[in-house]
Amino acid sequence: MSEDALPPLREVIAQHGLAAKKALGQNFLFDLNLTRRIARAAGPLEGFKVIEIGPGPGGLTRALLMEGATNVIAIERDDRALAALADISAAYPGKLTVIPGDALEMDYAKLAAGMPTKIVANLPYNIATPLLIGWIAGADWPPFYESLTLMFQKEVAERIVAKPGGKDFGRLSVLCQYRTGAKKLFDVNRSAFTPPPKVTSSIVQLIPRPKPEPECRLEVLERVTAAAFGQRRKMLRASLRSLLPEPELLLNELSINPELRAEQLPVEAFARLAAKVGG
Repeated sequence: MSEDALPPLREVIAQHGLAAKKALGQNFLFDLNLTRRIARAAGPLEGFKVIEIGPGPGGLTRALLMEGATNVIAIERDDRALAALADISAAYPGKLTVIPGDALEMDYAKLAAGMPTKIVANLPYNIATPLLIGWIAGADWPPFYESLTLMFQKEVAERIVAKPGGKDFGRLSVLCQYRTGAKKLFDVNRSAFTPPPKVTSSIVQLIPRPKPEPECRLEVLERVTAAAFGQRRKMLRASLRSLLPEPELLLNELSINPELRAEQLPVEAFARLAAKVGG
């Protein structure tokens, strides 16, 4: 028995017939030492509501509760997992709420209402980036959450935290780093999962910036980055023509070299561009 008096996860999987489904992007973590490390990486959990996406058999769910989360809301679209999660709920009375449904269709601010909230999740690979953009691009800022501690494919994680000048630096880097402080915490070997994915995974933490500077509208920043990185091999004076009739004039006004490529431009410069384009 594990220290929370529930059966080991392998037994839970066997008992409930929970073979991972590729169509749902499922890869299960059985090692409670690892899931507890992820839960601890989210910082103190006492006094916090924690939202988890895709708990599956509940390895991370259990770790979050063991590490002191006051309340966990777990969103799961796979009905097969609900019985296993109900067992966890019974072991932690009043602390776990399971919401069956599609994570892409949830009103997260409403779920978080009334309590300081953190989002901690081993995200299903096939919806990880859309979920992240949804949390980063909210109209209300600062957002409803205090931190995001999330697992991605390593290549996505590298893009989130990439610095200007490298091949990984792109739209996702700019959007995430404009609104949050993003850092990669540690890698998770593919062998830790059942079934093992084809790639290494990484844990990334994103802490919202209270007031991103320089101020710009995120939808405009998205348009600027889409134009600039849409033709990333071209200089900015060419790649931004889809957005502006004479981009060179604005670039010179902002003291940005028109001959730079998008990947060479710091996040702050993209924000200054977006502030001007957006009026």
